[in-house]
Amino acid sequence: MGVIAISRQVAALGDEIAAEVAEKLGYKFINRQELEKRIVALGFPAGKLKKYDEKKPGFFASLVKDRDEYLHYLQTAVLESAEEGNCILIGRGAFVILESLPNLVSLRFVAKDEIRMQRLQKEFDWNEKQALQRINESDTNRKGFHKSFFNVEIDDASHFLMVLNTGIFDEKSSADAIATLVKHYITPEKEAAGKEKLAELIKCQHLVNKLIFEYKLNIEFLRAVIDGKNLTLQGVADSTVLVERAIKIAAVELPEYTISSAISVVQDFKGHL
Repeated sequence: MGVIAISRQVAALGDEIAAEVAEKLGYKFINRQELEKRIVALGFPAGKLKKYDEKKPGFFASLVKDRDEYLHYLQTAVLESAEEGNCILIGRGAFVILESLPNLVSLRFVAKDEIRMQRLQKEFDWNEKQALQRINESDTNRKGFHKSFFNVEIDDASHFLMVLNTGIFDEKSSADAIATLVKHYITPEKEAAGKEKLAELIKCQHLVNKLIFEYKLNIEFLRAVIDGKNLTLQGVADSTVLVERAIKIAAVELPEYTISSAISVVQDFKGHL
């Protein structure tokens, strides 16, 4: 069981190479459209996807409740997709969401601007100005998306197991290299550890979803972290009563863990946004 998470620049052959790798390894390629369907199936309105999906949210969009809901639905969709095993996810910060998995192969595809421009001009019959505008718009949005939702710099190579220049390597040679990497990198020990860690991440996300969507607890940036038999809730709330309720609910939902809180209490938190 391996999980591949791909980050890519526009016109860096992300989907093409992912499809080729999936065929070579017998993996399932969960592309953009499939992941969007899963996010919507979980409960996020399809009409609101365009505000957040791999875009830097505007000022007001970044403050509204939809922004946090989108992130929770996105993380749930990515985690549940990874649970299926032997899959490839592309974009949407999957490499960040899954970064703690020992059996994750995180990849980034890049290419020089002039090469990406040539590809876009050929594919869409655009002129140079149109192609460059698309590149600048996409790069800005993807950088903003990852910074806004995950506080990471997408161009930081240290987040990835391998960064591949697809202006040098074509689709076939790129897919061959990745398939070889996966076969050598993913060991039975990493598979077992990855499965265990993924189960913890899903358990935490499901608890967070329950607290927010079912119990309607208004805790910002809420997340749960498991360490052994301890589970810690993190986030920002405007009252200790809210924090205490979250702890009690978590203790009932997951009685096998000792529940503690690292939730910051800030009076009139909403008024400062």
